Amino acid sequence: MTAAKNEYDVAIVGGGHNGLAAACYLAEAGNRVLVIEAREKVGGMASSGYLIPEAPQHLIHPCALDLMSLRVHPMMPQELQLERYGFRQVEMSPGYVYLHPDGSSLVFGRSAAQTAAEIRRFSARDADEFMSLMKLVDAFIDVAIPMMRVDPAQRNLGAKWQAFRAMFKNRALKPELMALIGSPAYTSIMERFEHPVTQSALCCLLGAAGPIAGEATGIYFALLGFIHRFGLGRAVGGMQTLSNALAARLRELGGEIILDAPVAEILAQDGVARGVRLKSGAVVKARAVIASIHPKMALEMVTPGALDRRTLTRVALAPANGHGASPLKVDVALSGQVGYSRHEAMRPDGLSLRKSVLLIGTADAVLDNFRAAARGEVSPLPYMWITAPSAVDPGQAPPGQDVAYLYPVAMPVEPRNGWDAIRAGVGQQVIDHASRYMDGLKEYEIGRRIEAAPDLAERLNVHRGCVVHIDTSPARSALMRPAAGLGGDTLPVAGLFLGGAGVHPGGGINGLPGRIAARRVSRYLAR
Repeated sequence: MTAAKNEYDVAIVGGGHNGLAAACYLAEAGNRVLVIEAREKVGGMASSGYLIPEAPQHLIHPCALDLMSLRVHPMMPQELQLERYGFRQVEMSPGYVYLHPDGSSLVFGRSAAQTAAEIRRFSARDADEFMSLMKLVDAFIDVAIPMMRVDPAQRNLGAKWQAFRAMFKNRALKPELMALIGSPAYTSIMERFEHPVTQSALCCLLGAAGPIAGEATGIYFALLGFIHRFGLGRAVGGMQTLSNALAARLRELGGEIILDAPVAEILAQDGVARGVRLKSGAVVKARAVIASIHPKMALEMVTPGALDRRTLTRVALAPANGHGASPLKVDVALSGQVGYSRHEAMRPDGLSLRKSVLLIGTADAVLDNFRAAARGEVSPLPYMWITAPSAVDPGQAPPGQDVAYLYPVAMPVEPRNGWDAIRAGVGQQVIDHASRYMDGLKEYEIGRRIEAAPDLAERLNVHRGCVVHIDTSPARSALMRPAAGLGGDTLPVAGLFLGGAGVHPGGGINGLPGRIAARRVSRYLAR
């Protein structure tokens, strides 16, 4: 970047998929756009690479892997024509399967009826109750999806009409639906279902969204509706193909990307964003700035004095893993292929589980993992999600070999003795637990990679390692995400916009925060 080329319509801080999506939409509209990425490649949490030195041909996904949210909200890749640039996804079948310690398994099917049929193997009453529950869940997502896809700062009459029609159609369910959404998910599971396999399967699924014993966590039941309606997908060639496709599309549209360029300051003068200053000292002038990073980090970059103390405090205290728990990530490169013989042998249908995401734990384990994490401890009860990405996409490992993706959902953000003291031991504990379900995991190991919350925080500059930036809850949605006064299309600094997972509609790989930010910037530049 030369001095003669440092003036842009829009500078975007952060080259994750949301920042790249925003850049593409703005460049497509004719704006001169620059994406500034601190790391050596684009992608952020939507990335993959060869990250285990002992296994240079095993592709690792250090964060996001599955595509559910992008299937719920498919507009961004369709509108930006990403298939032309190498992005392709395949559907997993089955997607999620629960494995009980006793060898039982329960498949979350592609429809509510399929899931109910699985539940019926354990309890006819639970199966009937599940179909009743899904009437409420379907009504909820009929109302929620139109509003998730639009900018909460706009009038959105069309989306509101769709939501109203859905609510009116299901008006008889409204009292029961409001009770479900407003209650702890755990309470609703335990009061509705009697069999421990059903209870544990649902707790393990919903626990991925957060502590299920908290108030108003009934919104997590939306995961069931998403699974049934949209299924689960994977990016062929790894998640990096999505980010690379966005980068290629941006460059074709005339946009620019600079890498290895950490931002030191978002420049503001007289209440207006003027551009950014890099840590190298270079200044990029811009009429508008999108911060597609964690909101706390973004606002703390703004020129000192441009934001008042109240605003900075409000965003700094917005909950990011506020319950004290965060996922741990353990990736293992393997010289052979894993299997799930014990659980497959107990199934009546001969189903292979190699291509699925397996949920491990019990209802008690889900509760205990979150409670222990809040105390700064590691629970002795295993609760995790495990899968072999190379089973779905064999090109992610050498022929006849695998990569294992182990995802304990609720580990302490701040363990009492610190992660440096316990990281290796906890990583081994995770592998030991997973090996009881995943045949060959320990025997075939070539190398491993372990990343805890502080590691993720340092690598991607995200507060407390929170993968969704701001915790998911009704109180942190729409205009209240990330905090009061910061979720709309204007911030205290004119021309500065937030465009990452910390704003509406939240986390997940879908590009909607970037899409919304781009439209906000377009309106601003047109004024």
